[in-house]
Amino acid sequence: MHDFGLMGSRTFIMYVAILIIFRVMGKREVGELSILDLVVFIMIGDLAVGAIENHDATILDSVFPMGILMVIQIVFAYISIKSKRFRSLVDGDPVIIINKGIIDESMMRKQRYNLDDLLAQLRGQGVFNVSDVEYAILETSGELSILEKKEMKKQGLSPFPLIMDGVIQKKVLKEINKDEKWLRQELKKKGYHNEKLISLATYMDGTLFIDEK
Repeated sequence: MHDFGLMGSRTFIMYVAILIIFRVMGKREVGELSILDLVVFIMIGDLAVGAIENHDATILDSVFPMGILMVIQIVFAYISIKSKRFRSLVDGDPVIIINKGIIDESMMRKQRYNLDDLLAQLRGQGVFNVSDVEYAILETSGELSILEKKEMKKQGLSPFPLIMDGVIQKKVLKEINKDEKWLRQELKKKGYHNEKLISLATYMDGTLFIDEK
């Protein structure tokens, strides 16, 4: 009976501790967890189970390393906000899986993403014909973002960013049949002479939208 009471109290304490730690680390939807988030959450879960089952160790023995993991996650999250290179290293980059109705099989192999997964995610968004897709982007979270051709024609927009964190996205420019010379000319028209000072620039419906750092 004593063991059950002890296990119950330790379970409650660990529950509260994890609740506080996750609240401090910030809100995340399950589908939006980065690799870094996932690793930290798994490690915290393992520490919590160990603390509940191992009665010889004190609660502090588990809460302390959980606190260290929380600090690591917050520091890395801050670095990822400031550094596009670090984000790419930890989370990877979104990649185009379908381009104008054509599946990029080489990119799928690089991402270890199979055809069954692709078709299942397409069906999940109400798309049953690959040729109806203008672009399908595999996000860093593993979700598939889809722009259908009918939506492309109706809205006349390009959904891709041209500059991110001061870095020109050459692949994106190529996808919309533009080049760096065109982009720099458009920037100069708006009074921008250095792309490194731009946090985000997107091209939508024939208009360039710019957000400074």
